[in-house]
Amino acid sequence: MRLCNGRAALRVLAAAVALCSAAALSSQAAHAAPDAHFVLISHAPDSDSWWNTIKNAIKQADEDFNVETDYRNPPNGDIADMSRLIEQAAARNYDGVIATIADYDVLKSSMNKVTAKKIPLVTINSGTEEQSAQLGAIMHIGQPEYVAGHAAGEKAKAAGIKSFLCVNHIATNAVSFDRCRGFAEAIGVDYKPSTIDSGQDPTEIQSKVSAYLRNHPNTQAILTLGPTPAAATLKAVQQMGLEKKIWFATFDFSDDIAKAIQAGTIQFAIDQQPYLQGYIPVAVLAIVKKDKTTDPVKIRQILEANPKFKARLDTYGLQPSYGPKNIRSGPGFITKDNIDKVLKFAGQYR
Repeated sequence: MRLCNGRAALRVLAAAVALCSAAALSSQAAHAAPDAHFVLISHAPDSDSWWNTIKNAIKQADEDFNVETDYRNPPNGDIADMSRLIEQAAARNYDGVIATIADYDVLKSSMNKVTAKKIPLVTINSGTEEQSAQLGAIMHIGQPEYVAGHAAGEKAKAAGIKSFLCVNHIATNAVSFDRCRGFAEAIGVDYKPSTIDSGQDPTEIQSKVSAYLRNHPNTQAILTLGPTPAAATLKAVQQMGLEKKIWFATFDFSDDIAKAIQAGTIQFAIDQQPYLQGYIPVAVLAIVKKDKTTDPVKIRQILEANPKFKARLDTYGLQPSYGPKNIRSGPGFITKDNIDKVLKFAGQYR
């Protein structure tokens, strides 16, 4: 009897061990170690909520490609601090580095330390495709500012616009003027006399816009370069009784801009689709790691064939465009026709 019970006990114990082993294997599969470890370093201060969309995109790309990506940024937006973060990334020997070219002259030395160690580099958001190439990056993922401004200007030209005001709140960034220049050249005017350095204080922006419109009463259109000047300019337009009388377009997106588009005060927002600036670079580095290629054409082919990537684009209504080497996240345009879908994901994936 004891022998029988002993054998039964052994059988139960063996079954239990097998069950635990299976559970352990299942748990390991569900939490497999990441295939690679990357870092994305931005220039944005902690207070800049616009980057939340990019952070969410990073998380989804990590899940889709089984990698891990750290997000690093200078808390106060100091570019010198950002440069140090890039140097630290080079020292840590990440499998890949993603970084914004917030200031080419300040950051090129630290980025060169990344590529000198043969660490794959992808640049995003700010800076130009030419600067990215000079840094030795695999590709740049962002919105070419002149191209975006020109595309907006073509829409203005189709609407009969021949004069405009460009409200530049980031005039310290030389590339920002490409937005104004692209718009101006599309409608056939010189951007310089049509552009003001508004500063970033909303009250000052409103005052400068009002003064310009009083001194140039025949101005047909306004182009603002971001949510802050858009909101302040809306106030100026409303106080001057020009709401819906002056053609108005803006870069980027916010609640105020959304309401103005719905009301017909703003024609459209030029959307650089930040989700793509977070998702695509992580996907690119994952492909570089797995497929052992840095050829932009091959990387793009692999990316476009990925069903998870396709599903993300369809779900969030996103559309990248492709150059010979680089992937452009914009310009996209948010209008009355597609704003409902954008608002559904605003602040998370749009």
